[in-house]
Amino acid sequence: MVRAGILLVDKPGGITSHDVVARARRALGTRKIGHAGTLDPMATGLLVLGVEGATRLLTYIVGADKTYEATILLGVSTDSDDADGEETGRADAAAVDAVTETAIAAGVAELTGEIEQVPSTVSAIKVQGRRAYDLARAGEAVELKARRVTVSRFDVRAIRREAATIALDVVVDCSSGTYIRALARDLGAALGVGGHLTALRRTRIGSFGVGSAASVDDIAEEALVNPATAAATVVGALAVSSDDARDLRHGKRIDGGGRLTGERAAAIDPDGRLVGIVERRGSQLKSVMNMPGEVAG
Repeated sequence: MVRAGILLVDKPGGITSHDVVARARRALGTRKIGHAGTLDPMATGLLVLGVEGATRLLTYIVGADKTYEATILLGVSTDSDDADGEETGRADAAAVDAVTETAIAAGVAELTGEIEQVPSTVSAIKVQGRRAYDLARAGEAVELKARRVTVSRFDVRAIRREAATIALDVVVDCSSGTYIRALARDLGAALGVGGHLTALRRTRIGSFGVGSAASVDDIAEEALVNPATAAATVVGALAVSSDDARDLRHGKRIDGGGRLTGERAAAIDPDGRLVGIVERRGSQLKSVMNMPGEVAG
């Protein structure tokens, strides 16, 4: 029987997130695998997979803050806002030469903090039931609404001036739903020369880091993070008694709402198994997600 757990994978470039899931299904011998947070084919880095009953944890992982390392190329625009798209504009050399480091810093500052961001038209957002990228590739007009996201860090690590372009190596900490491609596009637009993303690597999702991830070739040999450890990493742990664990699994509320310091926590039974995710209901606690009993540990 395939155990439940969380699997961290370092996705290479040139394949989709679904390709990684398909490889994991073959390697582990189960269809019940999902992922938290899609990476574009061009992108590399951390992909978090849920296996068997631990797929239920992905809801809580996908909304975590993320860290990316990226390269932005100023001076050239594309229809997808990244290097996989078709070039749609190129600034003249004089305009690019006129972009100062001070102007770059000011543009980055405007895109830091809580911002209103219009996602790239080539994104997985659904518009009337269809993915935006499918509409765009079919030649249909795509208009996406701005959404509020948080960019808590937008650091420029290096600036390289090349032939009529400027390459910026950056590190970004951001909330879930932030598009790094859109940051590249908007920075280029603000500087008047256009811009797009040429490299993207996700290094962190919540408390999970890419340094602990397996390559796609080593999925079968990689140990899964057990559900209790994974859930505690994401939302914090709360020890419960055997009686309370039984009641939570049966859908009952238990006393102890005052023990919860955050919005929710992972209820862990005396055997170290994950009971589920609990939230406060007044002075009591209620399970909002229970692990299947047969794969609770």
